[in-house]
Amino acid sequence: MDSGLGGRFWRLLAASGVSNLADGIGRTALPLLAATLTRDPVLISGLYSLAFLPWLLFALPAGALVDRSDRRRAMVLANGVRAAVLAALTVATALDQISIVALYAVAFGLGAAETIYDSAANALLPQVVRPDQLERGNGWLVTGEAVGQIFLGGPLGAGLFVLAAAVPLAVNAGGFAVAALIMVTLAGRYRPGLASTRSVRADIRDGVRWVWRHRLLRGLILAFGLTAGLHAMAMAVLVLYALDTLGLTEAGYGLFLLTGGIGGLIGGLLAPVLSGRLDRIGTLVLAGFVAPLAMLGMGLVTDPIGAAGLSALGAGAVMVGNVLTMSLRQALIPEHLFGRVQGAWRTLVWGSLPLGGLAGGLLADATSVATVFVLAGAGNLVVGLVIMVLLYRHRPVIIAAYPTG
Repeated sequence: MDSGLGGRFWRLLAASGVSNLADGIGRTALPLLAATLTRDPVLISGLYSLAFLPWLLFALPAGALVDRSDRRRAMVLANGVRAAVLAALTVATALDQISIVALYAVAFGLGAAETIYDSAANALLPQVVRPDQLERGNGWLVTGEAVGQIFLGGPLGAGLFVLAAAVPLAVNAGGFAVAALIMVTLAGRYRPGLASTRSVRADIRDGVRWVWRHRLLRGLILAFGLTAGLHAMAMAVLVLYALDTLGLTEAGYGLFLLTGGIGGLIGGLLAPVLSGRLDRIGTLVLAGFVAPLAMLGMGLVTDPIGAAGLSALGAGAVMVGNVLTMSLRQALIPEHLFGRVQGAWRTLVWGSLPLGGLAGGLLADATSVATVFVLAGAGNLVVGLVIMVLLYRHRPVIIAAYPTG
């Protein structure tokens, strides 16, 4: 354990780990629950799309609110809301009073609360660690995300689902409640140093204007928006890929997710090491090519072991990219603007997920689930070339963002 990151960071990591474990259980249980109601790829992808639609609708106002409020309190409130929504779904599921429409409403509600939680959590990290510790801090947080959401949450959610559909939902609700309680114990005030007193609309306008004038971030937002949309095409039908294309059982689906979690865990831990060996740009470029190649390969195989290996490789590359791009944004964006600029980033990047997810469902319905993986991977290879050119063109800006390393 890197004790130099300080006690406040480890408390943040503990809350994030519990929250991500709850999230992983829910993200596994909800698609499995939907699959008991329908096998229509369009309806299944609709659940994925509605979970991320709030990022398209609310990321900017959420970022503006985070920039004028205590980030810790925002995280506590968001997780309290998620716990309440899932508690209601648990009761409805136990009483066998659910429908695909009800699952859509829950997914949308959880996604709306997540826009506040994630924006606040990302803005809080630079307030608890030094600038030269951002990559290590993000490495631990992203690793915790992989462990919680996939490594533990995936198989645990699937295993609990086999027992009874309501069980993972109840555990999910309890996890969010515990994470909120951990954040309550984090001492200190975490309002931005220059908290705005202007209107939310004016704050949003300032954040969008700042990021649009920053050539590197503007280019990365557009490129990663395409990457995220293409990736979402495959992820939206992942449960059908596992159950139908690979022929796995519901429990096998959880084990399949476990392999991705292992890859993500390794990628999160290796990101700072690779960054030091290859430099930040070289590592980002490598990750940008490995991830789409793995996804393309998944569309060409039907062997569960081979598909699981490719899934682990792709997840590892995605986690490496996530660690380094988050650290880069935290190094480039002024602290008092972070929530708003991050909101602009999430609006375009994460906002592409519901669109990509719906496109993936429609494409799978017209062709096959495997075809979605092939086309998504091929498309992201092209975007990877664009990102490589962009990063090397702005190399001096990236180097200057890290004055101590």
